Amino acid sequence: MEEYKVIEVKESIFEDNNADADRLRDEIKTKKTCLINLMSAPGSGKTTTLCRTIERLKDEMAIGVMEADIDSDVDAATVSRAGAKAIQVHTGGMCHMDADMTRQGLQEMGCDDLDLVFIENVGNLVCPAEFDTGAVKNAMILSVPEGDDKPLKYPLMFSVCDIVLINKCDALPAFEDFSKEKVVERIHKINPNASVIFISAKKGEGMDEWIDWLRGQVRLWQD
Repeated sequence: MEEYKVIEVKESIFEDNNADADRLRDEIKTKKTCLINLMSAPGSGKTTTLCRTIERLKDEMAIGVMEADIDSDVDAATVSRAGAKAIQVHTGGMCHMDADMTRQGLQEMGCDDLDLVFIENVGNLVCPAEFDTGAVKNAMILSVPEGDDKPLKYPLMFSVCDIVLINKCDALPAFEDFSKEKVVERIHKINPNASVIFISAKKGEGMDEWIDWLRGQVRLWQD
């Protein structure tokens, strides 16, 4: 009978990253910088939502954004024009951010004078949910055109999020099969503590509730 050792490499990677993420949270706590990890599928409206958010909050707090993409700097330029301090993070082909990437991004951007920093994570509903970035809170956007069944297909993503924004609600008349009741029920079955807010970043619907949630997180983190 052959003898060999089985090494759980994936688990080890996650454990090391989780420990690094905890250290990063301790570091940013001393700076009173509230870090929000924003995740979603491509095309859900992350950048538009961020721009509307920055426009609403830039006069009351200093905001930074780390734009994580495999390539390009389009989103960083967009949020910079909206009024945030921005840095583009190229992930070198990786489909997620982790704690070390986040730390490098914060060091390059400089967060000593920032109250609120967003990570606009790489667009997909799988890998970003697996890696703790060191953020204070996880947020995600699900757009109406994606369907109300996404919590069933990608449960891990919904399980790690503190808040879920259901975006593009202005498109609901064109997507009659999207059920607001079902999507909330499915999210809460996975994660009973997740806040769910229906928004239209384009039209401004629901943004007040989202902005108030962010204000509350910044206050709690800085106390």
